[in-house]
Amino acid sequence: MQVYEAPLRDMKFVLHELHQDDGFGGLDALSEFTPDLTDAILEEAARVAQEILLPLNRTGDIEGCHLENGVVRTPAGFKEAYAQFRDGGWCALASDPEWGGQGLPETVNKMTEEMICAANLAFSLYPGLTHGATTAIEGFATEELKKRYLPKLVSGEWSCTMCLTEAHCGTDLGMLRTKAVPQGDGSYKITGAKIFISAGEHDLTDNIIHLVLARLPDAPAGVKGISLFLVPKYLPKADGSVGPSNGVHCAAIEHKMGLKGSATCQLQFEDSTGWLVGKPHKGMEAMFKMMNTERVSVGVQGLGVGEAAYQSAVYYAKDRLQGRALSGPKFPDKPADPIIVHPDVRRMLMTARAYNEGCRAICAWVSRALDAERYSNDPEVKQRAGDFVALMTPVVKALFTDMGYESANLAVQVYGGHGYIAESGVEQYVRDARIAMIYEGTNGIQALDLVGRKLGAHMGRYLRSFFHPVSNFLEDHAEDESLAAIIPGLAQAFGALQLSTGTIAQKGLRDPEEAGAAATDYLRLLGLVAMGYCFAQATKIANARLAEGSEEAAFYKAKIATASFFFDRILPQATACFLAIKSGKGSMMALDEDAF
Repeated sequence: MQVYEAPLRDMKFVLHELHQDDGFGGLDALSEFTPDLTDAILEEAARVAQEILLPLNRTGDIEGCHLENGVVRTPAGFKEAYAQFRDGGWCALASDPEWGGQGLPETVNKMTEEMICAANLAFSLYPGLTHGATTAIEGFATEELKKRYLPKLVSGEWSCTMCLTEAHCGTDLGMLRTKAVPQGDGSYKITGAKIFISAGEHDLTDNIIHLVLARLPDAPAGVKGISLFLVPKYLPKADGSVGPSNGVHCAAIEHKMGLKGSATCQLQFEDSTGWLVGKPHKGMEAMFKMMNTERVSVGVQGLGVGEAAYQSAVYYAKDRLQGRALSGPKFPDKPADPIIVHPDVRRMLMTARAYNEGCRAICAWVSRALDAERYSNDPEVKQRAGDFVALMTPVVKALFTDMGYESANLAVQVYGGHGYIAESGVEQYVRDARIAMIYEGTNGIQALDLVGRKLGAHMGRYLRSFFHPVSNFLEDHAEDESLAAIIPGLAQAFGALQLSTGTIAQKGLRDPEEAGAAATDYLRLLGLVAMGYCFAQATKIANARLAEGSEEAAFYKAKIATASFFFDRILPQATACFLAIKSGKGSMMALDEDAF
């Protein structure tokens, strides 16, 4: 059974308590968003997620999308739900007020995204991609294009996609063949085929705006010859209404493992009129503006699915009767005990719980940095926040989706045979979560980005934005008796991270394959240390609240228990990551290709 109740208390904890001393300071531009206001927004978002989107999650998976005469029909209820979602202003939460947005802090927006993804991940892609695309348009398009398209995109009246992948090239975009021919009036004719385009065609909005990577006639080879174009499905009229078709056709929709309610399309552009976004041959710069926004959001997708899967597993574990507790019957009046009494079931539930709470804490930290990077008046703070976002973006994308997928698999295991059967609903979480580890750059690509680009950037400056607060926390609390059970573990993991960083720097300079071989383990290691740092802070806060006699003692005791499980059972993985990194590439690259 798919069960979901938004974890509002934990969200309020990470927003209002956990990161108040993160070094980014107050942001005057966001002062109107008081805790009372943001809490009210989160509570209403929870209602939308639970009452409108969750009931459509399984039915949308069963029905899927259908292509009829070139038009994609979304599952029953999606169109009505989208209209409610749009009319409620949820499409415009974090967008710039200049274009009709509400200017919500990213700290609150990401919590809202989590709830939407947890309730219905397939639905979330339709408005989610549009928000990411508007960042590229806002940052690089002409004022004329901004004025014509941004208000309708921000409101959700129109939607947007990004069109990168072609059948012969995925990550290696330098091989793409889509052509853009200038027309002499500032427009271009776009011709080519794109695949795997999420929300590329659907019936939720009046128009769909595509951001398309293509090559100009004089383009140099490789990624240095890629430009970005805005190509609408329908050409707008002078009054802004929808005009004639623009030669954009959906040739097929992909038959996917999961996300059946989200239309993933093969698109044909046939002399479609488009306009340049940014400078010629500089399309990757603009596209990465959108992709980096989306990568954090994809991480949130993993967190959302992980939370929904965890809650469904808890529901079943409390309801399913099987066997007796090893220490003796806990419910002697029943024919058997609920399976939540068994240690291995607890192991699975606590693992998913720790993953969710740890990822949510990191998400709030990164979101705080996103807000500081945009709104701080202090140049030093802006730079440090930007460094932290750059460092942590691949970690958020890869770590959260890895853990979300693992949590979904654990939920199936808790259900046992019933989890493997579609009627339970939890096997959908496994199928839906799997794609998040692939799109917006596979998690292996994220690890390479972290190790290959971020570690050495500006002489290691990005790393300092993370290393300094962790190091300072360890130094400040080395003698703190209330944290005596966890500080040594965090210190050991942080030491492993520092040693691994030095190992990669030393070996990677001599042999890039050494850095590549270490990348995935290094990303996991950095993510584990980040989670440990957040759990250590949470424990400190919880101890203080309990000492004050908080009326929410149960919440803070549970926070400490979850943190203790993380330090006992999950953080020790840091040692294994270090040993794997230290071993080098030897055994990984030893086999001759013919031996595979």
